[in-house]
Amino acid sequence: MSKIAFIFPGQGSQYVGMGLDLYNNLEEAKSVFEEANEALGFSLSTLCFEGLKEDLDKTENTQPAILTTSIAALKALDKYNIKPEVVAGLSLGEYGALVCSGAISFKEAVKLVKKRGRFMQEAVPQGIGGMVAVLGLKEDKVRELCEASAKKGILEVANYNCPGQIVIAGDTSALDFAMEIAKDMGALKTIKLSVSAPFHSSMLKPAALNLAEQLKKITFNKISIPVISNVTAEYIEEENLKDLMKLQVMSSVQWEKTIINMLNKGVDTFIEIGPGKTLSTFVKKIDRKAKTYNVEDMKSLEKTLEIIS
Repeated sequence: MSKIAFIFPGQGSQYVGMGLDLYNNLEEAKSVFEEANEALGFSLSTLCFEGLKEDLDKTENTQPAILTTSIAALKALDKYNIKPEVVAGLSLGEYGALVCSGAISFKEAVKLVKKRGRFMQEAVPQGIGGMVAVLGLKEDKVRELCEASAKKGILEVANYNCPGQIVIAGDTSALDFAMEIAKDMGALKTIKLSVSAPFHSSMLKPAALNLAEQLKKITFNKISIPVISNVTAEYIEEENLKDLMKLQVMSSVQWEKTIINMLNKGVDTFIEIGPGKTLSTFVKKIDRKAKTYNVEDMKSLEKTLEIIS
């Protein structure tokens, strides 16, 4: 019997048209988009299905858009009674995991991530900071790269995604310097990410503090499905949830350790819930034997159900 984990994607997985197929074919998915439209006070569904790419790519729009598409896909799986033993999400995706676990309602979560997106966007002025993916360097070497570039400005590890892919974030000048010297340190390649700020670095502290104020207003429910934290790569204890959500904005995402934790607990099947297949690729690089599926439209839903149910 398979042990299933649901994993929820983060920012960067968005595309115009996401969720439309589910919306058109499943009443459960349609109602999720309608709930988001009502909660946010504008037509998020129109933005997702036929909006301008540059509008969808604005962080304060991207975050509720991906969350809504992911929860619509989750409802599609719910309909067929496919349940996970454990859940996690990459950065923004952690909010999808928390909705799945019952810790927060979708309505509360979609309003919260809209604000989270705005806080993250406003924390660092455009052009001052960014993020770069470093390919082919081990963790210790990437940390060395950050230290060597620190004389140019703040530079920190933002995401430990999978072996051979680590993302760094910080001041633009420090990132540019790191890209210049990374090859000499053994990196295969560096890729500048098209994001508006140095997410998951200490430069996002103002966003974390603003988010903490919003979190004070929310009463969380009991976690009914275990959730693994980005910050610790361990199960979230309910009493620490708000602190972890605050820290998550300005801390490294421990994605590789999260997946290893799941594998060590006997998880052998990972279903990526929401747009894209980025997380499935990371899982395969962590353990080639792991089975990965995704649900983002009717075709991928049917393919997953064929094998899982």
